[in-house]
Amino acid sequence: MRPSVYWLFVFIPLAAILDHAGNVPPPVIFFSAALAIVPVALLIVRSTEQIAKRTGDAVGGLLNATFGNAPELIIALVALKAGYADMVRASIIGAVLANLLLALGMAFFFGGLRYRDQKYNPAAARIYSSMMLLAAASLAVPSAFSRYFAPEGTIPQEQLLNLGIAGVLLLTYALYLLFSLKTHPGAFASEGDEEESHGESKRWSMPRASLALAGASVLAAWMSEILVGVAEGTGKALGMSQIFIGIVFLAIIGGAAESGSAIAVARKDKMDLSVGITLGSSIQMTLFVAPVLVFSSYLIAPQPLELSFGRAEVGSLFIGVFIGTIVCGDGHSNWFKGVQLVTVYIIVATMFYFLPELHQ
Repeated sequence: MRPSVYWLFVFIPLAAILDHAGNVPPPVIFFSAALAIVPVALLIVRSTEQIAKRTGDAVGGLLNATFGNAPELIIALVALKAGYADMVRASIIGAVLANLLLALGMAFFFGGLRYRDQKYNPAAARIYSSMMLLAAASLAVPSAFSRYFAPEGTIPQEQLLNLGIAGVLLLTYALYLLFSLKTHPGAFASEGDEEESHGESKRWSMPRASLALAGASVLAAWMSEILVGVAEGTGKALGMSQIFIGIVFLAIIGGAAESGSAIAVARKDKMDLSVGITLGSSIQMTLFVAPVLVFSSYLIAPQPLELSFGRAEVGSLFIGVFIGTIVCGDGHSNWFKGVQLVTVYIIVATMFYFLPELHQ
């Protein structure tokens, strides 16, 4: 009966009840569902870490990023179906910034409070960084095309460009998986020998860890769907634009699983796994989730999703990727590096809060 984060599981039925009760203020439902995601994220943390003990950090980080991105994908699909294209585009950029700056920065900070200096594989970090630069450039191309050649509306060439880029990104992601898991897994090996003497509990069986991970992902997706339903009402009640809700609120809450995972393993001095989770999730959002949303929009959305982002969104993405590359490229982390990353995130989030919605 000791106080535990798992007590917050009570918010899962509470959020569901409030969502169907009627006449409940949207912010109440929104934050109830957000609190419900916290223990679900912790369960994903534990189950993925157990699987990573058997598969290695590269596969463990990939699994965590994949299941951690499930709520973000559900959020985006539901928002697409409702016609919130701007919010979906903002959530893609927001998820990258939240993982690359906020989650990794918090991991560096809290890990640095326990260990003076931490090390991880710099070669893997550089591969992650180059993939992020590729993704940022790929998203900037359709944005520039839309701004200069189709400012008044979508033209057939723009739709073909979006579909072509989405297909190339998916192919690149498949080749990235082949590279990291099959042909060059050694490039993502842990730096040094990571000991298992940091107060870890006994190992779970593989079926138990897999079932826990799958069940937690379903719960996270369910709560994320409730979040989308009240996101717009919450924004109006709190005076926030759709862009800000997507780029900050939905991104942080949807990515709570991988953020919690990254911080937890950093506190256990497993920085390779922490870096793999945060940067791997950012890569998945741009190379996998974004293209999937483009193709899915032709089936479920009122109109196709275009990868045409505003100037502020593209600029923030490049700033985040460049600063993240510089800060984490040397294979060493400490608490002050975490402060640097989080500071940049706060500055970017503040800009989007005050940014007029019609002048991105």
